[in-house]
Amino acid sequence: MHATANRSLGILSLTILLVSAHYGLGFILGTAEQAIAIGTAGSLYAVSLGLGFLALLALVKFYWHAVEQIWTLLGNRYGTPVKIGIALMSWTSLIGIEAVQIIAASAILSIAGFSKLPSTIGLAILFCLLSLLSSERASKVFRGLLLFNIGALLYALWRLHGFSELELAAIQFLPSLARVDWREELGVSISTILVVTIDMKCQQFIVQARTVRTAYWACVLAAIALIGLAFLPTAVVMAGQHRGILPETITGKEAIPYILSWLGGGTHQWQGILWILALAIPALGIGSNILRIQTKTILDLGVIPNLPRNRILVAILNALLAFAIALKDGEIVNLILDFYAAYLPCVWIPLAAYLLAHTKQYIFSQTSVRLSLLMSAIASLLTLGITLLNPQMIFFNSNELTIITMGMGFGGISLLFSEVFTRHNRHIQDRQEIQL
Repeated sequence: MHATANRSLGILSLTILLVSAHYGLGFILGTAEQAIAIGTAGSLYAVSLGLGFLALLALVKFYWHAVEQIWTLLGNRYGTPVKIGIALMSWTSLIGIEAVQIIAASAILSIAGFSKLPSTIGLAILFCLLSLLSSERASKVFRGLLLFNIGALLYALWRLHGFSELELAAIQFLPSLARVDWREELGVSISTILVVTIDMKCQQFIVQARTVRTAYWACVLAAIALIGLAFLPTAVVMAGQHRGILPETITGKEAIPYILSWLGGGTHQWQGILWILALAIPALGIGSNILRIQTKTILDLGVIPNLPRNRILVAILNALLAFAIALKDGEIVNLILDFYAAYLPCVWIPLAAYLLAHTKQYIFSQTSVRLSLLMSAIASLLTLGITLLNPQMIFFNSNELTIITMGMGFGGISLLFSEVFTRHNRHIQDRQEIQL
């Protein structure tokens, strides 16, 4: 990602790109789903995204000067195994995010009367096909539709006389957190904030800022925008509940599509269908773009030749894996954060080692960093698999804390023990050389 020749983004453009990197169906429907379950505290994930951009300020200058992708940057210092390992874990995390887009779009289509399995299959195929096409022109349309979604939610509040709910959601947010298990809150907030700080979707735009000052201000404005938007889906759900619009059979992720279709006169009216499609179509852009990134990540590693046939096969494999996860369904926010939590230790431990060396505080050996990455990846993936298949086996009452603790724990212990062992062997060798 050599962006030094393309430092063209101003504050407003960069802010919009940073917000659009995280404002999607996962944000909208995931927040609404949480709002149905736990009320105004359901905005925690969305608020944490905003806080993540404030945390990102600590790394903005580093990213802007370093330019390279994280796995390339760390791979250049610690070797090809680290580059491949981090890139593969990034690819793995995107499988879950892709599955979320399928689940969200399927929930929207269910309001229009489509059954779950056929729509899930159709969406996986459609995402795969779109990922093989050029996206430059389409991306502008999809981004415009995402902005239209914000307008649609504001329109829904206006029609439902729900702007008081928007104010109420913001005011009640902090008090409502007291009614949620603090371990769940900690798992959601920590994993979300840490993800934003290492998210390639954000880094790729930050390095294109005209100046470091521009990048700083854009992160601050993106944080303010996302925290403001965090209460919008919650307010729409609250307004729908208070006016008795939502039937008991509607699930959390179906709440906003149902409300929008109701405002359009129902799914038997063209206006209702239009609202549903306007909400579902951006998922095609986001989902296909994620598949495109996954395919590019695998091919850029150079493990297999970058041929058209291989590109198609890798895209199909990615779509099949996302489809398998989507079939299991589950809560949107939890699914997003479970996969991100598995990615976090594998990046943050090598990155912390790199930053310590960069600031001349301590230099870890290549062997120690490589071993820590391997152990954190194994522990994270095994724990992720267990939490997906058997959620009862988690501890801390939080999937995210369980995955992060196992990944960070095994990775950190491996890093320290390997470093002690390496230093000890080096000390013995030095003594032997002196004796000789």
